[in-house]
Amino acid sequence: MDNTNENMTEDKDINKNNNGNSDDYEKICFVCRRPESRAGKMIVMPNNIYICQDCMQRTFDSINSSGINYEDMMKMSNMPGMGMFGNFGVMDSDPVPEKQKLKKKKEDKKELPALDVSKLPAPHEIKRKLDEYVIGQDYAKKVMSVAVYNHYKRVSADARILGDVEIEKSNMLMIGPTGSGKTYLVKTLARILQVPLAITDATTLTEAGYIGDDIESVVSKLLLAADNDVEKAEHGIIFIDEIDKIAKKKETRSRDVSGESVQQGMLKLLEGSEIEVPVGATSKNAMVPQVTVNTKDILFICGGAFPDLEDIIKTRLNKSSSMGFNADLKDKYDDEKNIMSYVTVDDLREYGMIPEFLGRLPIIYSLDRLDEDMLVNILKEPKNAILKQYQKLLELDEVKLEFTDDALRSIARKAMEKDTGARALRSIIEDFMLDIMYEIPKDSNIGSVTITEDVVEKKGAPVITMRA
Repeated sequence: MDNTNENMTEDKDINKNNNGNSDDYEKICFVCRRPESRAGKMIVMPNNIYICQDCMQRTFDSINSSGINYEDMMKMSNMPGMGMFGNFGVMDSDPVPEKQKLKKKKEDKKELPALDVSKLPAPHEIKRKLDEYVIGQDYAKKVMSVAVYNHYKRVSADARILGDVEIEKSNMLMIGPTGSGKTYLVKTLARILQVPLAITDATTLTEAGYIGDDIESVVSKLLLAADNDVEKAEHGIIFIDEIDKIAKKKETRSRDVSGESVQQGMLKLLEGSEIEVPVGATSKNAMVPQVTVNTKDILFICGGAFPDLEDIIKTRLNKSSSMGFNADLKDKYDDEKNIMSYVTVDDLREYGMIPEFLGRLPIIYSLDRLDEDMLVNILKEPKNAILKQYQKLLELDEVKLEFTDDALRSIARKAMEKDTGARALRSIIEDFMLDIMYEIPKDSNIGSVTITEDVVEKKGAPVITMRA
């Protein structure tokens, strides 16, 4: 009897060592994969295995109904390799992978606010920090700063202060052409606020039961970004890009499994509800732990380029054109650069977004199309500007890199021709910088390199200055 107690104590010590800090993570049932917070107290088995009481009871019930003799089972358990769960080949290490471990919720969660509103930067501070990384888009940055500030004030506010007033979420819909900085704005915002961020694509989402990612997988990615800490994930930001790809199809004879049905499936997600998501996986079918996440305090930002939306806006604006002295010209808005700024909910409904979905995204704003001056500023002004990156690379070889103003203008013009926004800048620079980056390390006497317009246009060589 004493030997048995000693062995059980050793097993518990092994379990504690293999789990790392066992106080930080929940125990997970080996059979049903539910965490301890949902399944109740676990029964500790040898080889680092935990089983919930429900699964253990079902096991005993199935043994009783099958008529297996307990004495025969005990004889089998004493045979080498035939102990309980011996045939499963369980290793001595923890059977739950590291990425599927679930952190425990803090017990004092209800007493303390999730965020300290006094440490939350004011809207003008958020915009000022965004200005350091993002050029232009002043209106979009102002809208995002105010919306995010109000959202986290709502999350951190004490229920006693709010009383009977319930403040709703300020989810956002961001519309802008490709390369205008939608994803970059959200990334910078999450870095400023130091909250978990999950960036996902709407193109892979399908209705439940079809090939593709479930709608709840977007929350599963946020949980992974929060290091499987549910409390932290419930105050994070989810950015769903390419949201225009789930628009309702105009004419289709088959079931629209990646269009309107996905919008309908996301309604409760955006509004706020408790959903079960797999830990460390994007599919519920996998044998992984399930955890409940409440989305009422998660800020959703949706973004998309919405191609062909400009034609819908122009058609609506030109409806007032008619014959007479006060009539508008039909081509009045053809040369309008930022036609997206005139967008309304009716235009988005015409595009294929359902009214219920748009109703849960109360803040709708657009980003400006980048012009030549903005592209030049993007090249040199932000903290991590592209030119500064190349200058740092050559600085490691003790070589100074300079660009003339004409060269910057030429790069911006080439990017405008490609019509892919700021994404075109790096590919253009990589093209003419390849030979320079290859040749410079050959000669240690080179002191500085100046890139001119001729280099960008591939009509000449860079100006090289040797060391004194």
